Amino acid sequence: MSGGTMDWYWWIGTALILVVVEMVSLDLVLMMFAGGAVAAGVGSALGADLAVQILLFGVVSTLLLFAIRPWLLKYLRQRTPLTETNAAAQVGRIGVVVAEVTDDGGRIKLFGEVWSARSAGDVTYPLGSDVVVVRIDGATAIVGSADAPVKEPHRPELPA
Repeated sequence: MSGGTMDWYWWIGTALILVVVEMVSLDLVLMMFAGGAVAAGVGSALGADLAVQILLFGVVSTLLLFAIRPWLLKYLRQRTPLTETNAAAQVGRIGVVVAEVTDDGGRIKLFGEVWSARSAGDVTYPLGSDVVVVRIDGATAIVGSADAPVKEPHRPELPA
């Protein structure tokens, strides 16, 4: 810094660092701060004093956070379908009972893995029955009748 101004390249360097870190977080907050840093860098290049640069950074970042970011997030969420992963992805899939399933417990084979399971109601599913995962409760699949629609038509084999 010299004479009350901050050299513009410091602001642009800060903006670049924020953009790189944003690529990891994907939250669009740091991107808005990067926009503020670019505005402060432009102010610096035009000879603005440090107080004006900081004010530009703050005002532009705030405007971007509250005016542009919500719109961008809404737009991106509309364009990118939500893909369920991990346990949530199992809901709707068909499983095969490998140990009788009651409302107290049991086991099913689901997409190649054995899961602890409970029936969704007061129903017992015998060995070899097809069941559908209604929801996941912790590490337990809550299952119902396989007559319900399913995501995955795959029927796993019973263990030998």
